[in-house]
Amino acid sequence: MADEKEKLKTQKNMRKMTKVRLKNIGLYYLKRFESSVANLRQVLRRRVYDYAHYNNDFDKQEAFGWIEELLADFERLGYIDDARYCEMKVKTYLSAGKSPRYIVIKLREKGIDENLINKIMDEQSFDPYEGALKLARKKRIGPYSATQEIRKERKSKDLAVLLRAGFDYDVVMKVLELEEV
Repeated sequence: MADEKEKLKTQKNMRKMTKVRLKNIGLYYLKRFESSVANLRQVLRRRVYDYAHYNNDFDKQEAFGWIEELLADFERLGYIDDARYCEMKVKTYLSAGKSPRYIVIKLREKGIDENLINKIMDEQSFDPYEGALKLARKKRIGPYSATQEIRKERKSKDLAVLLRAGFDYDVVMKVLELEEV
């Protein structure tokens, strides 16, 4: 009984999905976040699926056509640009001490073309050693541990943290062998 009331309440609160509504959803999303084309497509499709779940008469295929039109318009107007998004994310991730492997994986998840990722990564200057040091400082591991005892006790865990972050074994060992900083 409670589930039926909740479903009816949700159906009543669902505003009708139209092309204008999808456009407003997309613009509101872009006002808050920078996005790639594929990511915005995914966000809008999720909204269409949610609406279609409660309205069986709704034509999802027509809405998917609206999404593609909106994405083309947004690209033409410069609201979304994969190159700009990719460059911004690469700089953010590098300044946070992320490894190139991590960056490539995250950008692929957002639907960025691999050639574009490689091109922008090649333009950036990146020292894996400095990145690993940043991460070690942030996580307080390796040379940034509180005491020598903790450092010796946690060496294998610290090694695993840096390796999982995508840094090469040689770079990780160089960081962990550093004297206290």
